Amino acid sequence: MLLLLYAFLAILPAVKSLTVAEYLAQPESEDVTKLKGQAFVDYINQQQSFFRAEYSPDAEQFVKSRIMDVEFVVDPDRKEPKDVLANTEFKIDIPEKFDARERWPNCTSIKHIRDQSNCGSCWAVAAMSAMSDRTCILSNGRINRILSDTEVLSCCFSNCGFGCRGGYVARALGYAWRHGISSGGPYGAKNACQPYAFYPCGQHKNQPYYGPCSNRLWPTPTCRRTCQLGYPIPFEKDKIFNKETFFIFSNETHIKHEIMTRGPVVATYTIYQDFNYYKKGIYIHKQGGMTGAHAVKIIGWGKENDVPYWLVANSWNTDWGEDGYFRILRGENHCDIEKAVVVGLPRL
Repeated sequence: MLLLLYAFLAILPAVKSLTVAEYLAQPESEDVTKLKGQAFVDYINQQQSFFRAEYSPDAEQFVKSRIMDVEFVVDPDRKEPKDVLANTEFKIDIPEKFDARERWPNCTSIKHIRDQSNCGSCWAVAAMSAMSDRTCILSNGRINRILSDTEVLSCCFSNCGFGCRGGYVARALGYAWRHGISSGGPYGAKNACQPYAFYPCGQHKNQPYYGPCSNRLWPTPTCRRTCQLGYPIPFEKDKIFNKETFFIFSNETHIKHEIMTRGPVVATYTIYQDFNYYKKGIYIHKQGGMTGAHAVKIIGWGKENDVPYWLVANSWNTDWGEDGYFRILRGENHCDIEKAVVVGLPRL
């Protein structure tokens, strides 16, 4: 059977120049569903030119240990608030291209790519990453700090979800409304109340090596309502609070307006097998089955070769994807990326 599959790959034509609609309309061969590893990656690259896939023997396990169950794409207990921007008449023109890193260069958290390690903490990481950005932006740079994803991950364990097994972004911001969030930072940071709990496992370019990645998730850290030893500010005094949380439902214009006026937002989308091997370009899902859900921070948008995309900050270190970022098809709710975007407003 494997010989037949590889023979099938060998006779595939060279990659065609297709439109997005043409690519998505192509039927998927039953033989393709049996492809694994390098053969699967080769097939992806032969079928399209929107993004480049790259094979790694550790890719599937790497992604598996960092994503959540698909149930976390939409919160089942979420009330259905109206889109607060639904009847808004925008008084500013929305550009064809936007990058929050360029718009607010002094807000350093926007450029900070986090590393969640072997923990499905993306819901907490993405929520606190966007809240850090918005705190800086809406304070006109007066408050420029990284907020603690570890505090949310550990102390909102039962109310927000299941810690390293997944959680809900809006509930993380709800915790920030009730309790506030202390300062955070990468693993080992000294100038923070509660830096990230887990070291960035594996080898990373120009970074310290702490140890290999295991095949198991880290246990969710214990909630500690104290700052690390040596940090000078008391835990309860080292807080930034969230003021309001709302959703934007499948509305590209509203998402853009929110990003360009108040900063990055958070999306939870569905992960498929072909995303495991993403290297660069505009990701458009076609091949492989559903594997889980993932929360990320959208920081901008653009268009390349007439293909519109969202610019997204991931939390898998800077040597993943496009220096820690990826781009995904925009305007089609692709992989549920626009289904229920979560927005928080810090209390300043």
